[in-house]
Amino acid sequence: MRIGLSTAFRWVKANPSAVLLVAQLLGILLYAFIDEAGVRSVGRLVVSLFGMVVVALALAVLRESPIYTWLGVLIGIPAVIVTFVEWSTADPSWSLASNLLHVAFYAYTLIGLLSYMFADDQVTTDELWSIGATFTVAVWLWAYAYASVQLLVPGSFTAATDPAAPRTWLELLFLSTTTMTSTGLSDVVPIKPLARSVVMIQQIAGMLYLAVVVARIVGMTLNRSRRQS
Repeated sequence: MRIGLSTAFRWVKANPSAVLLVAQLLGILLYAFIDEAGVRSVGRLVVSLFGMVVVALALAVLRESPIYTWLGVLIGIPAVIVTFVEWSTADPSWSLASNLLHVAFYAYTLIGLLSYMFADDQVTTDELWSIGATFTVAVWLWAYAYASVQLLVPGSFTAATDPAAPRTWLELLFLSTTTMTSTGLSDVVPIKPLARSVVMIQQIAGMLYLAVVVARIVGMTLNRSRRQS
């Protein structure tokens, strides 16, 4: 039993991106059960904080520079504090502050994961996992950006169900996922200029990410073939 736990711990330590990816995917499933309870539900708070902890732990393993570590702390701690305040009050200004801090935290994480992916010309197993983990972090980043836009400009998004109501977190996460993957299947639609502008930027960013990742994999495959021959 002890050997099994030791092996699992070593695998988790060697593959933090895999842990991050699995945690993000589990978060999507959990939100399906707690999203209707609203922003101030205990379940929403727990899942949000759990997601941030997993992101922080994964990034702590990937990052070696103390400067980047302290930058993450300076963004992450206020984000956690404001998340608690947002949960305990109905003031929309705190919700906006929380969303913007989450945008900054996930942007910092995204930069860290991209640096990790492109740090060398050797592809490890965890770097392959990081392709998916980076993608999910970007999805969360843009979902929080949409939540910020909705608070700044009420009525920015509409949907087939209850079109005049503010969109829930799961709906915005769904919009971010469909936009990032370019599937175009979301029933949540941006209708205000700022919302449409942000959606267009995510569409461009999503296409560039996929293009860069594919180009990197192809380039490293060709380089490996040249070295072998």
